[in-house]
Amino acid sequence: MPRCTVLTYQTPGGNAPVDEYIAGLEGTAATKAAALVKLLEALGYELRLPHSRSLGDGLHELRDVGTGVRLFYVLLPDNHAALLDGMTKKRDDIPDATMKRLRALQAAVNAELKKPKKGR
Repeated sequence: MPRCTVLTYQTPGGNAPVDEYIAGLEGTAATKAAALVKLLEALGYELRLPHSRSLGDGLHELRDVGTGVRLFYVLLPDNHAALLDGMTKKRDDIPDATMKRLRALQAAVNAELKKPKKGR
């Protein structure tokens, strides 16, 4: 049984940005992306460099340096994580527009957590 249940964030329109990114990967990059998700499942909040790095304020990236694959996620209560989106990093920093989009996805996940549960 995995130590961390990994969920995929879906937008209100039903899109899953990280699934779309992963579906576009081929060869080694696709294999590495799948391996990163398995590592997150196995280690959860204990995952550290070189495979995971905090981007601050609860946002994290799964990273494969060789292929440049980055999968962005947030940790949730009860040993859950939500994958938000991905990119192939080709430079040292994450572009401002990408960070802004990731922070918006993170805010959407946090807003969902604060909604009252049905049936309560």
